[in-house]
Amino acid sequence: MSNTQLSKIASRAQREILQRLKTSGCATIAELAQMLGVTDEAARRHVLNLESQGWIAGQTDRSQAGRAGRPVTIYRLTDAAGDHLFPKRYDALAIALLNAVASVHGEDALKTTLAAIVDAQVAAWKDRLAGKPLEERIELLRGFYLAEDPFSSVEEADGNLVLVERNCPFHNVALSEPRLCSTTVATLSRLLGCQVVRKQRLQNGDGQCAFHVLRDRPIDAESFPFEFEPPEDDPGHAVD
Repeated sequence: MSNTQLSKIASRAQREILQRLKTSGCATIAELAQMLGVTDEAARRHVLNLESQGWIAGQTDRSQAGRAGRPVTIYRLTDAAGDHLFPKRYDALAIALLNAVASVHGEDALKTTLAAIVDAQVAAWKDRLAGKPLEERIELLRGFYLAEDPFSSVEEADGNLVLVERNCPFHNVALSEPRLCSTTVATLSRLLGCQVVRKQRLQNGDGQCAFHVLRDRPIDAESFPFEFEPPEDDPGHAVD
């Protein structure tokens, strides 16, 4: 349990309720009270707290009667709890899929696959950004990974706008397959209409990724080709 988000929930009783709902699928207040060895009212307080945080939800079952003869409320985990509180291996699956594409079909197939991801991301964002000035577009793109992302900011350096990202949701995948980050660079370039270069990288221990938007290097978003991001030590990667 220590390697999951579940361990961050301070109340032991509430952790036990979440684990019970995960293993059994559902439970009533009376069943949870019996499990915890507390009164129904004490169990209800824990349940209401978890419900207010969005981890569980109750549904009335009128086919059953509780201890007072009233319809019983059945509690289950929400999708949010299933996604965030318990172990997942999405990163391992993503790495395996990328490796399989390159191994079975070759590097060109991997490049084509990542280019298709860029196309999809551009299509998802372009209408929201259409007609807006560069400064407004890059501000909106702070939500590229997460809406109202508190870990991103827009800064200025050497006359260029810089989108700074301090938390990458794909960090484990990017560590294993850094070419995945080429999709972000290409997507930002096409959506902003300027070449984007990543000058700092979380993978290198910089503590952030810094995407520099080169105003003096405009591109044609429709014909801009997808290319793998060059290694940081590649001389061609340097920014004048």
